[in-house]
Amino acid sequence: MTTPTHALDLTIDPIALTEALVDIPSPSFHEEEIADAIEAALRRIPNVEVLRYRNNVVARTQRGLGARVVLAGHMDTVPIADNVPSHRAPDAEGRDTLFGCGSVDMKSGLAVYLHAFAVCANDPRLQRDLTMVAYESEEVAAEYNGLGHLQKAHPEWIEGEVALLGEPSGAMIEAGCQGSIRLRIRAEGVRAHSARSWMGVNAMHRLAPIISRITAYEPRRVEIDGCEYREGLNIVHVESGVATNTIPDDAWMFVNFRFAPDRSLAEAMEHMLDVLGVEKEEGVSYEVDDESPAALPGLSRPAAAELVKATGGNFRAKYGWTDVARFSEMGIPAVNFGPGDPSYAHKKDEQCPVSMVSDVADTLLRWLRGE
Repeated sequence: MTTPTHALDLTIDPIALTEALVDIPSPSFHEEEIADAIEAALRRIPNVEVLRYRNNVVARTQRGLGARVVLAGHMDTVPIADNVPSHRAPDAEGRDTLFGCGSVDMKSGLAVYLHAFAVCANDPRLQRDLTMVAYESEEVAAEYNGLGHLQKAHPEWIEGEVALLGEPSGAMIEAGCQGSIRLRIRAEGVRAHSARSWMGVNAMHRLAPIISRITAYEPRRVEIDGCEYREGLNIVHVESGVATNTIPDDAWMFVNFRFAPDRSLAEAMEHMLDVLGVEKEEGVSYEVDDESPAALPGLSRPAAAELVKATGGNFRAKYGWTDVARFSEMGIPAVNFGPGDPSYAHKKDEQCPVSMVSDVADTLLRWLRGE
């Protein structure tokens, strides 16, 4: 760790801490400065173990409380777009709002979690030991994801009874997440002039039966732990064509399957291929472009059930994929719980109402202290 340029006080109001974090530029692959500042601040907390791997910082209490809660948040943002430093102003609805890169995705959630760790680490009311994980490179390809690196290199650092991820969720619990498989399906044909089409084989037409099966597909709705997950099988990109008077000899499409967390990745793949019937079609092949497992909500676990109660019973299923799936792979139920509207993520006018920061912080502290 180098001497940090920015000094952070994790015990200050989470709104002010959010501002301080936003004001430290940290686009993906440039997290060292913010990691140094967070590490230095965590090391100032008495009786806490602080660990670092690359630009991933982990802090843990060791109070022998019998169970452990993991609080996790990524430090990186998308590229800055003239939206650092932060500023406060009314939003379109007149609410006091913090604007700035990362304000919603997810430095507000990270600030809430860092604050909760700092003020609860030595609090006699703390019900479970705590692990705080601040990790790098979530906004880029999965191979760079810092939580994924910790999962492989030091899984024992991030074990727990339940994990919370500070992704923006509108200050309510979004439980688990759906999985995703994306296949690239390709058809080969024979090029010919469209005036003599019988001399060729239209590659695009070879995809037609598969497209028809996708169109006819009826996706499931699945309820798990009181959360309804809605599956979907969709074509998300198609390419074909040589010229307007030519039979195409090549055609391909991306097909995306979003599946509920009661399916394993292997089960989802088997189902997807069975529906598509790729192997039935002559001249058609497929390759896996991307695959991510789903995450079970785990709301029936005692710690998660208590969190749901602390939020007033406000929870819903998470449809998009998040890093909670990495914890689920380790057998750790995980939920998304953070301030802000995710629709503002990555925008130039990225913003988070400060009331949401306070609401999530208050709920989290009550839960951790068993109040």
